[in-house]
Amino acid sequence: MKLDVRYPNHPEDSKKYTTDELRRHYLIETVFVSDEVKLTYSHVDRIIAGGIKPVNKEVKLEAGKEMGVSYFLERREAGIINIGGKGEIIIDGITYSLDNRDGIYIGKGNKEVIFRSLDKNNPAKFYLNSAPAHREYPTVKIEISKANPNRLGNQTTLNKRTIYQYVHPTVCQSCQLVMGLTILEPNNVWNTIPSHTHERRMEVYFYFDMAEDTRVIHLMGEPTETRHIVMSNEQAVISPSWSIHSGVGTSNYTFIWGMCGENQTFNDMDHVKMNELK
Repeated sequence: MKLDVRYPNHPEDSKKYTTDELRRHYLIETVFVSDEVKLTYSHVDRIIAGGIKPVNKEVKLEAGKEMGVSYFLERREAGIINIGGKGEIIIDGITYSLDNRDGIYIGKGNKEVIFRSLDKNNPAKFYLNSAPAHREYPTVKIEISKANPNRLGNQTTLNKRTIYQYVHPTVCQSCQLVMGLTILEPNNVWNTIPSHTHERRMEVYFYFDMAEDTRVIHLMGEPTETRHIVMSNEQAVISPSWSIHSGVGTSNYTFIWGMCGENQTFNDMDHVKMNELK
């Protein structure tokens, strides 16, 4: 397992960063590597985000020295959404089949987690978010048809989209992790505008379903000190609680969002008026 460790950054420091520094601290440039577990450990609420892409062999989720435990989920929970071909996750001997857009919540205390693809020519791509957990909850497979949909936006403002809540109190129990997937409709390019922060929770965005030559301009920073990171397909970005997290693309796209922190209240947001953005 490859684990990239990131440390928190104060907003007063972040406003002085160059483009390279912003990308080094907040952008997860490579999420999937064939036949590896590729994860980023952020000290912002100790979230772990990354990808597992088994191609030629099974891949096992293991705990590295940085975590200080004997197995990955000893003191953690995880949410996973498959954005690739059909695959399987074997959790303590029980096999769960995940097709494209299928997700799963895995509770604290599960010792062995193994990933495999059913077709190496169309491998599964398991995107993972994990947060510290204080108690055990049951493992739940969540197809997109079982996720809780919220349809927002309109064509006039180019942000017509559906937010599918996977790991969420309306769908399954979890300690603090909340996770879902947002699909923008064709000819729509904006997400999360008007923007907001939520001091109680941090967030990670993972953008995908993008063509090679398309980009998303991800907006971050304090509302009065915004910055941007240019992102390509299958990249993720860390958003601290003090930062806005909005984006606009050169075409429509899909993204997975994951949150952890003090609460799980989805609409607990500190909204920012458009005339306050700078």
